[in-house]
Amino acid sequence: MKILFIGDIVGNPGREAVRGLLPGLQKEHKLDFVVANAENAAGGSGITPGVAQELFEAGVNVLTSGDHIWKKREIFEIIDKEERILRPLNFPAGVPGRGACLFKAKSGSMIGVVNVNGRVFMEALECPFKTTREAIEALSKDTNIIIVDVHAEATSEKVALGWYLDGKASAVLGTHTHIQTADEKILPGGCAYITDVGMTGPLDSVIGRRIEDVLERFITGVPTRFEVAKENIQLQGAVLEIDDSTGKAKSILRIQKKLINT
Repeated sequence: MKILFIGDIVGNPGREAVRGLLPGLQKEHKLDFVVANAENAAGGSGITPGVAQELFEAGVNVLTSGDHIWKKREIFEIIDKEERILRPLNFPAGVPGRGACLFKAKSGSMIGVVNVNGRVFMEALECPFKTTREAIEALSKDTNIIIVDVHAEATSEKVALGWYLDGKASAVLGTHTHIQTADEKILPGGCAYITDVGMTGPLDSVIGRRIEDVLERFITGVPTRFEVAKENIQLQGAVLEIDDSTGKAKSILRIQKKLINT
């Protein structure tokens, strides 16, 4: 089975990259399933029903998120009923939405997807290690193919979660920093791992925002509105090959594709 995980989609430029590049990637890699982190897909922060539908129509099967999931109030209209949008698993009990779910791939195989937030240098939530382990145990009753999006700031926390879930998850993929790392590997127990899959959006930027806006904030300390940048649009992510029978990863390939004529 071939699964594409698309790194954090930032604003309209990121959505343009998905619309323009995903069809070619589907054909090139013969993809069975596509997951994308979309917590910044609406105006650079949050998700709206319209943006989610646009990404589904472009070929994305599941949208994961992170600490910006609640930035657009419109998300509350759909997050309880739309299973294809996940919020971090480790929010307290009673929070709308879900952090893990089971989906059917093009091949007919079932895939579990888990979304969890880290806690180091981020808002304190429930333990990402325990909650993710519990979610995997529940999903594993129906499938041995389980993909985890760990949305976290600290490299050490992501690496630790990868080792903790090796042999239990098919892949542990980091998001949030918007900077693609070059440490993709298959861990001894068959779990594909990368610290950050990167960003889908304008690369000539400061993690997706206009350079001049961010520089003004750093240099002056004055609060500044950060607009989404527009130049050098790319899609970044990773293609996973998973053994359907065992759920173990066979390969992980980093993806960087530039959108031409934008």
